[in-house]
Amino acid sequence: MIASIFMSALTPKYTASMHLCSKISQLKTTLFFLITVSTLCVKAQRVDKIYVNLYTDSLKKGTHNYINVDGEFANGKFLPLDSTKIQFSCPQAKFFGNNLYIPADFAEDKVLVKVMLKEDNSKFKEFEIYIKKMEDPPLRTQEQMMTEIKNKRKKNS
Repeated sequence: MIASIFMSALTPKYTASMHLCSKISQLKTTLFFLITVSTLCVKAQRVDKIYVNLYTDSLKKGTHNYINVDGEFANGKFLPLDSTKIQFSCPQAKFFGNNLYIPADFAEDKVLVKVMLKEDNSKFKEFEIYIKKMEDPPLRTQEQMMTEIKNKRKKNS
């Protein structure tokens, strides 16, 4: 009888500690799983190659010109890279993020641009981009555009 009272007094404590050990074991398993998955994701986020895609054959003076750099990741995906991942440099002009500003009074025919992956300096591209020679024509006024639309409607009628 005394033994049964003694055992019943110990059982709730024993059960609670077993439950705690079970929760700790589940936590360890979950933590191991999360670390394993995050390690795989980090490997997938590594940039293997960089590519430069220019949307134009020449840069305009007096404006910001976007320099598009894409990264090919270890998992085969391509994503655009910005100045958080890429170091942009140009001795003749100034970068603002991915935008290269060419001053309006720029006299040279071309600029030399270098883009380098910040996490791996061995991955870089160096290339020349020509500066646009001809000025853009002035923009049409709203009145000129409306006149053109009216003339086209008359012509098509």
